[in-house]
Amino acid sequence: MTATQILRTDSPAVLDRIASVTLSSVVLPLSNPISDAKVLTGRQRAMTEVVFLFAEIRTEGGHEGVGFGYSKRAGGPAQFAHAREIAADLIGEDPSDIGRLWTKLVWAGASVGRSGASTQAIAAMDIALWDLKAKRAGLPLAKLLGAHRDSVPCYNTSGGFLHESIEQVLDNATRTIAEGIGGIKIKVGQPDWAEDLRRVRAVREHIGDRMPLMVDANQQWDRPTAMRVSRALEEFDLVWIEEPLDAYDAEGHAQLARSLDTAIATGEMLTSVPEHYELIRHGSVDIIQPDAPRIGGITQFLKLAALAEHSNLQMAPHFAMEIHLHLAAAYPHGTWVEHFDWLYPLFDERLEIRDGRMHLSDRLGLGFTLTEQARAWTVDTVTVDAPR
Repeated sequence: MTATQILRTDSPAVLDRIASVTLSSVVLPLSNPISDAKVLTGRQRAMTEVVFLFAEIRTEGGHEGVGFGYSKRAGGPAQFAHAREIAADLIGEDPSDIGRLWTKLVWAGASVGRSGASTQAIAAMDIALWDLKAKRAGLPLAKLLGAHRDSVPCYNTSGGFLHESIEQVLDNATRTIAEGIGGIKIKVGQPDWAEDLRRVRAVREHIGDRMPLMVDANQQWDRPTAMRVSRALEEFDLVWIEEPLDAYDAEGHAQLARSLDTAIATGEMLTSVPEHYELIRHGSVDIIQPDAPRIGGITQFLKLAALAEHSNLQMAPHFAMEIHLHLAAAYPHGTWVEHFDWLYPLFDERLEIRDGRMHLSDRLGLGFTLTEQARAWTVDTVTVDAPR
């Protein structure tokens, strides 16, 4: 008997099969309308809710995985509709073959491209497959990927938005420090950038010189303004200046990165690995900020992480700390995780934060289960399974 024959008889290639995919559109209301510079410059309306696409994948062997993607302001129904159209292509497949399944789902919707809403719809299912794989292995996701650390420095963003007065932002900063979070990011990019400088100065004086401080302009400066304001911000010893220019202006970001002592960070708005590669190729970033749900899931995130590692970049994934803690822990170079408490009502579990860091738990997979409140906020759901 040949080795091939032994493999086929004793070690079946298919270890399990996907039996069903349940998709849910969940609308998470925000307690207060959120405004950043895009609102103050008239490009967007204030954000009042976040729409999530949840994917729950079950196998014939009784294994389950949960993943999610999201959209802000618009796009949620499009993500749900696209996922509903292509989810049937997973039925009967071995859930271990995640890379091949990602490609299969992309080709199922090839006419609408390989970025944006189409791959964001795939992301929820891809993340669910990784959650399932780690659970079946009996490991937290970071350990399945190969963790470089068991905790990651974290910073808070949700207390620094522009709809709040500077007095409220300072109160938020005090609370952030008391909660053991390791850094503070505030929003800038207002039409009057002198007001930005006043806010940054007030926060720096309030928190002292040793507390890490970042700013985020949300793409609202042109090149001359970005250079002028960024140079003025150098005195505040910032960890980074985020999205000073349009997300797709790789050359402009590269010019800033070459000219400033302060690190340039961007990438969160991009929706594919090739788009991020343009930033890397041009030398546009010191700290790259991918978002796994936006770029197509964990499968694509890992491809980008390999490119970023090769270029010796630091990484600070955007939003979705429940996913990104695992991915940041598995990245070899310096990382940060962005702390948002917005998603707390969706999950039964909490991440441990102390001494400025977010700590991995020993829970399997991503380590989260959906709350009854998340079920109550579901506005549309469908289960796709094998025809009977």
